[in-house]
Amino acid sequence: MSSDHADHDVAPMSGAILWLAGFTLALGNFVVVLDTTIANVSVPHIAGGLAVSPDQGTWVITSYSVAEAITVPLTGWLAQRFGAVKVFAVAMFAFGVFSAMCGLAPTLGSLVLFRVLQGLSGGPMMPLSQALMRRVFPVRLQPMAFGLWAMTTVTAPIAGPLLGGIIVDTIGWPWIFYINVPVAVLMALAAWRLMQTHETPIQRRPIDVVGMGLMVIWIGAMQIMLDKGKDLDWFGSPFIVALALIAGVGFVAFLIWELTDANPAVDLRIFGRPGFAATAAVNCLAFGSFFSVVVLVPLWLQTTMGYTATSAGRVTAFQGVGAIIFSPIVARLMGKIDPRFLVFFGVCLMAVVSTWRAGFDTDAGFWAIAAPQFMLGVCIPFFFVPITVLALNGLKPSEVATAAGLLNFTRTTGAAFAVSIVTTVWGNAAAANRTELVGALNDPAGMIRHLGLPPAQAVRGLDSLVQAQSVMLATDQIFAFSAVLLVCVACLVFFVPKPVASDTGPHATSH
Repeated sequence: MSSDHADHDVAPMSGAILWLAGFTLALGNFVVVLDTTIANVSVPHIAGGLAVSPDQGTWVITSYSVAEAITVPLTGWLAQRFGAVKVFAVAMFAFGVFSAMCGLAPTLGSLVLFRVLQGLSGGPMMPLSQALMRRVFPVRLQPMAFGLWAMTTVTAPIAGPLLGGIIVDTIGWPWIFYINVPVAVLMALAAWRLMQTHETPIQRRPIDVVGMGLMVIWIGAMQIMLDKGKDLDWFGSPFIVALALIAGVGFVAFLIWELTDANPAVDLRIFGRPGFAATAAVNCLAFGSFFSVVVLVPLWLQTTMGYTATSAGRVTAFQGVGAIIFSPIVARLMGKIDPRFLVFFGVCLMAVVSTWRAGFDTDAGFWAIAAPQFMLGVCIPFFFVPITVLALNGLKPSEVATAAGLLNFTRTTGAAFAVSIVTTVWGNAAAANRTELVGALNDPAGMIRHLGLPPAQAVRGLDSLVQAQSVMLATDQIFAFSAVLLVCVACLVFFVPKPVASDTGPHATSH
């Protein structure tokens, strides 16, 4: 039986069961995305608890991101081989089991192993939640469904550090993993019970062992290079150079193999579908710019502005408020306005927010910082909700899971590259600004005397002032560059064909 034909025989859900299924998919997605950031603030506590150095403790984060990055592109193959509902339910259950094992881990080695298994389980859930929402929701409700999905995707990375900080300060680091267990198990059971009648057709495709092996090699090498590059002085380190060579050669070999194999693990021909490549490029660049700032702002607040982790979390949380308020509004606009214009507006508004923040100084107060955070939250639904619809528009039902997996892979890869680049450039720019400011000081000895403090104390005060201004200038420079990049990215949207209404739903005509 043709898988495409079979897929059209399934009617969408309705009533309370539909919304329970949507809630299950959205909450499952939220838990997985939350775990990408919840451990970030916990590394010192984990390192102390397991008697290892903080540098070794960062493998708790790296191992999860590498494993997740490997399984995200495989989502399409897994869904076709075993069924999307089954893979989602099993992956969700396994995520809960390995979360419990992470909390019980007695050594760093065992914790890293369980984090790898947790990441392998969590990787397929984000694209599968998108694909299944498209399958179970009728066409008229799909924009609202993707609005709900986008809200969880945007708020989870913000909630992660804030929730993680509270948990490790009150009940201990293992609980950042234990809290996943009841939610994951309940969502796995709910997904199977609610959606098993909407299972996708299964194709007994051969296993592409070579393609999978090449993908593990190049993605693993790339992710470790990006995570460790800054700490190891990038290409001044033979280890980083070796990883870059492995990633580059592995990527080329992967492309050649997957484009010529009869049954590829990742169907890269999706990029030849009308508009998908342009949509993926917008997705990668815009999300990379967004996520790098999500990481940069708390760093700047804590290293320069005197904020604690908790107070920095309160400021960044305003971004989630904006996203929650405007996600349902954007969902309603989806049926009335060309999604390309919504994406264009959202990305341009992100550029305006970056320009606004490029004028920050060290006297900026809480509300001066919180206001653009709220506005950034307003921007995100305009980007996240319609970009998914644009990417999946016009695809055959059998291609949806693969396309969603590749779309999420471009997003996470863009974020990984952007964070590594931005944190490196930020540090280098701060050092360059410091050198320039020190050279521009007129009579520093006279300034020290004018402070009326003991010489040693006055020198420390002046040094602290110069350092704060250097970092502030570097931060503003990053924001300004981000604004220019986002304007350019916004223009790419119009390389995407206008979506055809009849192609957006589960009953679309196959091409």
